[in-house]
Amino acid sequence: MTNRRTLGRSDLSVSPLCLGANVFSWSADEKATFDILDAYRAGGGNFLDTADTYGRLPDGSKGDGSENLIGQWLAARGNRDEMVVATKVGLHRDYLGLAPGNIKRAAEQSLRRLGTDHIDLYYTHRDDESVPVEDIVSALDELVKEGKVRHIAASNISPERLAASLAFSEREGLARYVALQPHYNLVSRDTYEGALQDLAAANGLSALPYFSLAAGFLTGKYRPGTNVESVRAEKAGGYAETERGRKVLAALDAVAREHDAEVATVALAWLARRPTVAAPIASARTLEQLPALLALADLRLTDADMARLTTASA
Repeated sequence: MTNRRTLGRSDLSVSPLCLGANVFSWSADEKATFDILDAYRAGGGNFLDTADTYGRLPDGSKGDGSENLIGQWLAARGNRDEMVVATKVGLHRDYLGLAPGNIKRAAEQSLRRLGTDHIDLYYTHRDDESVPVEDIVSALDELVKEGKVRHIAASNISPERLAASLAFSEREGLARYVALQPHYNLVSRDTYEGALQDLAAANGLSALPYFSLAAGFLTGKYRPGTNVESVRAEKAGGYAETERGRKVLAALDAVAREHDAEVATVALAWLARRPTVAAPIASARTLEQLPALLALADLRLTDADMARLTTASA
């Protein structure tokens, strides 16, 4: 995976697949996590997406285990400078919301868990409309000025608040969002396409979609009448019962056969060619799931393929 993409107006150069770390210390234990990270790096990947709420705590409750495991892996492999590490703020139970004090304290804890002196890309995990965008951007700008964060980004934000944030950054000469992480895939297009996508395009923001494989549905293993053992089975299986889901699967199957590719690879390749998208985010909880994700870099869909998938998912 050598065909790097630049994120927005930043100096971050990333691989075409961003590895989602939401499964680390949740459905992937320490050994599986290290194996997956090693294989991803060996396959040319350099971009990790985590959050201070991903994973489990030692008592089994939801917590920040993903950052801890990534920090341990980076230290063990000595490759921090080779990786682009993204994490998020705003949903941790001890630092809930985007008040400036929360942002600063949460960032310090993420840095500690990751075992690093800087975060490459720091997202607001979900907008907090109780806090003015001026306060949020100013707090993030301080982290950038201190060298603790290289670039900032937003996820789960309305077009109105995103536009206001960008305008404030420009007006005051402060750190500016370079990327946006929307919920976006072949069976979930409505949230991003439209005002958010237009804003991203107009302002040079890169989109890094989450749930790129619709909780696993777009891998093709969830079919009507099938039972899959997975922590996401209920959510993913629901798509199979919709007309849109069935049409998308049929189109994916056809395109996959023509390219001798996995269904998941085709779904990611469609997303990677959509306007503003720099790198889809997808996770693997086993080594066996990773090759289909890495193959994204080598699959070239034709314009006819794109049209077929786009029409099926409309």
